[in-house]
Amino acid sequence: MKAILSAIETQAISAIRMLAADAVEQAKSGHPGMPLGMAPAAYVLWNDFLRHNPTNPHWPDRDRFVLSAGHGSMLLYALLHLTGYDLSLDELKRFRQWGSKTPGHPEYGHTPGVEVTTGPLGQGISTAVGLALAERKLAAEFNRQGHTVVDHYTYVLASDGDLMEGVSGEASSLAGHWGLSKLIVLWDDNHISIDGKTDLSFSEDVLARYAAYGWHTQRVDGEDLAAVCSAIRAAQVDARPSLIAVRTVIGAGSPKAGSHKVHGEPLGAEALEATRKNLNWPHPPFEIPPEVYEHFRAAIAKGQRLEADWRARLERYAEAYPEEAQELQRRLKGELPPLEWEQLIPSFSGKIATRAASGKVLDALASALPELLGGSADLTPSNNTQAQGMESFSRENPTGRYLHYGVREYAMGAILNGLNLHGGYRAYGGTFFVFSDYMRPAIRLAALMGTPTIFVLTHDSVAIGEDGPTHQPIEHLASLRAMPGLLVVRPADALETAYAWRMALERKEGPTALVLTRQAVPVLERSNLAGAEGVLKGGYVLSERPGARAAIVATGSEVALALEAQKLLDEEGIPVRVVSLPCWEAFEAQPREYREAVLPRGLPTLAVEAGSSLGWERYADAVMGLDHFGASAPYPAVYENLGFRPGSVVRAVLELLNR
Repeated sequence: MKAILSAIETQAISAIRMLAADAVEQAKSGHPGMPLGMAPAAYVLWNDFLRHNPTNPHWPDRDRFVLSAGHGSMLLYALLHLTGYDLSLDELKRFRQWGSKTPGHPEYGHTPGVEVTTGPLGQGISTAVGLALAERKLAAEFNRQGHTVVDHYTYVLASDGDLMEGVSGEASSLAGHWGLSKLIVLWDDNHISIDGKTDLSFSEDVLARYAAYGWHTQRVDGEDLAAVCSAIRAAQVDARPSLIAVRTVIGAGSPKAGSHKVHGEPLGAEALEATRKNLNWPHPPFEIPPEVYEHFRAAIAKGQRLEADWRARLERYAEAYPEEAQELQRRLKGELPPLEWEQLIPSFSGKIATRAASGKVLDALASALPELLGGSADLTPSNNTQAQGMESFSRENPTGRYLHYGVREYAMGAILNGLNLHGGYRAYGGTFFVFSDYMRPAIRLAALMGTPTIFVLTHDSVAIGEDGPTHQPIEHLASLRAMPGLLVVRPADALETAYAWRMALERKEGPTALVLTRQAVPVLERSNLAGAEGVLKGGYVLSERPGARAAIVATGSEVALALEAQKLLDEEGIPVRVVSLPCWEAFEAQPREYREAVLPRGLPTLAVEAGSSLGWERYADAVMGLDHFGASAPYPAVYENLGFRPGSVVRAVLELLNR
């Protein structure tokens, strides 16, 4: 039997519902159905459980709330406004308008209190796995008997669509395997998607599936506040991650309740007025009674007390464990320790694949950066991503710094974002470059959020050889370079690889993709080890000839090819400049004077890269690229037959000069 709601509870829930419905109506765009249906359960979570401080959204030991069903963003905005975050009523009135803090889907860093950018379904719940994993690891690393300084939950509100997307299945499987007990998901089980009833395409037993993943599962009536409360309490004490199926009616209280028509469009003036009457809400749009504000904004004083209590515990911890406290606070701020990069860079000679060089750099970095957290999607020996001394993470060994994701690139990308969003870690993950397609939504969200995730992408070209065109990336460099906010770095040799890692780790404002070779490439001749510092500027003159008549610009393994061609052209009396351009984005950020000094206007320039030629027109007059798929054969034969040989580069330069 449902408990009878108090007057203030009824008003509070109605306030959430009507703020959401009114904002969507005013915008003439949005999704009112989920906020109307899920408001009671969300109210219970925020009022009775969520440990947060509206006056300090970044308090480190706060609970995290992720609205994975990002289309229902007005539910979150209503809660943030009502509980006292810096989100005014005017911003709610400007929902989905230019320059507002209330965009159509929640955006991290844009709206106070938004923990994760969500929108593409499945990404929110999957990123939340990374948030919960970070909490588990930090707690294991820093908590001491009698001193608990890391202790918070990650709550998720997910939709049917979230649980249909494959990425959520991958991530949930890992959460169960890892035993992330402080991850609690409330599933808005409303049986409706955009097309209509979910049974058009979704008839599985979701709770049985999650039980098989190793999750604790429950089912409750979303209108029964006491039942929702009991379910969350049960979830908090279980040793497994929890999924609570919250049975709701989409669009509850409106004439369109239970219909897919309330999913993604405003109610309309007539239905909105009927909803007001059904909810016994006599107030005009955006008017909230003072007693409702007073009820919700008790969260401010409560949150301040919670944070003050945590800070007091942190002070006691610092007295007992000063070094650990200093280290924890440094890492939570995202500050790197002082690093002597020149001393950290290993000595390289001869030939070495840049993926192998990356592994050696990681060996050096792992001991210097305790926050460095690695992993791979079941390609560790190929990606060279497990540094010496990095033990494997498991529920039995939560301090392990290496994550085995299994063949789950899709989930790995989202979990990496969660780890880096949480704070305390700098997480990277590896896979083959061609499989970046599986991770692309997470890479894109990392760029959109400005999350400093590092994607290690090996086997970077047709030089994979025998694996053939299914595994040989062609269009991938052009594709990732087209993504705003992402640094794509394809180093030419071992030293450039070391500086690429420096660039990635020193970057705080966005993700970096390190694109590395499978095959061994020569360590290039330079006047000194610091010669590769030009990587930090995105590009530099690697080899100059006095009176250069042309330039060859290349990336990755093709830089060595360009140097071979330069020597052949020397024999023909044609001096050329060789430019290494490992990172277009960093190069574009340099002053124009620097860019034109490296690639002067008017100097005939040939670009050489074993991938799509798309984009090179901005730097070169001609391109030796690859605009078709490769073939299966040993890589020297593949390069030879596809024309990537010194003589071909020489002919291309001569043709350019003879135009």
